[in-house]
Amino acid sequence: MMAPRATWKGVLQFSLVRIPIKVFPATEASETISFHQLHEACQSRVTQKRWCVACDREVPTSEIVKAHEFEKGKYVPVLDDERDAIAPESTRVIELTQFAPAFALPWQAIDKAYYLAPDGEGPAANAYAILVEALAGSVGIGKLAIYGREYLVAVSPTRGALLLYTLHHAAELREAPHTVPVFDAAAGSQVTLARRVIAALVRPLDLADFTDAYQTDLRRLIAAKIAGEEIVQAVPVATAPVINLREALEQSLAAGQGKPVKVTESRRKSSTEVPAATAAAKRQKAS
Repeated sequence: MMAPRATWKGVLQFSLVRIPIKVFPATEASETISFHQLHEACQSRVTQKRWCVACDREVPTSEIVKAHEFEKGKYVPVLDDERDAIAPESTRVIELTQFAPAFALPWQAIDKAYYLAPDGEGPAANAYAILVEALAGSVGIGKLAIYGREYLVAVSPTRGALLLYTLHHAAELREAPHTVPVFDAAAGSQVTLARRVIAALVRPLDLADFTDAYQTDLRRLIAAKIAGEEIVQAVPVATAPVINLREALEQSLAAGQGKPVKVTESRRKSSTEVPAATAAAKRQKAS
């Protein structure tokens, strides 16, 4: 796998301290299966063209400019050099102007994650390492201009490195639905039961334990279609609503103290939701 390229280079600053840094994406989605649009009649790829309705022709990228629609059907062009002339300081410097406990950052405000790395050895690397230690349990808030807009960002340490999160502004955050139920103090015993079930399920968190089952089955489906196998529809699983919460909690504790049943690959394939490729193979074998 190729090493990721830096998305941004500049300076991380707090007070009078300035650290040359590079920004790298912390996630990637290359494993996700993508689809193209085809014309159903001939199975040819459908393409999109940049088309000028006034000139009635396709327009090359070199002839395209960005513009803002200030009234319906009226536009004002804004050129690249004009945007560069008003670029804020945050295009070159991430200045952390406030610090707070890490738990004070609302989860719903977090958008994307990036790694920060020192840009160079010696003083830059040393200052970076010191900041990682000094920020333990805290988060620094600042701004970063990237991809044509200025983002509110948070910087916090994790496993010896600094993570930068782009954040949604307060105006973008929605309130919880007004229909959120109010806790009834009379249900305290059920809370105790729920906590016991939760405690039985507590274990070290490793995200590698969780995979995208839909993508796995989608690959099986595509492989089966390529091989010309018959596609068998999965049988929908009926789910019954929980009528009695206390009874459900007590049964959860009784069933192995709330421990989830681990579904092995062989057990998974023998369930009612058989992946398409497996189901096709079984039907062919039976015939």
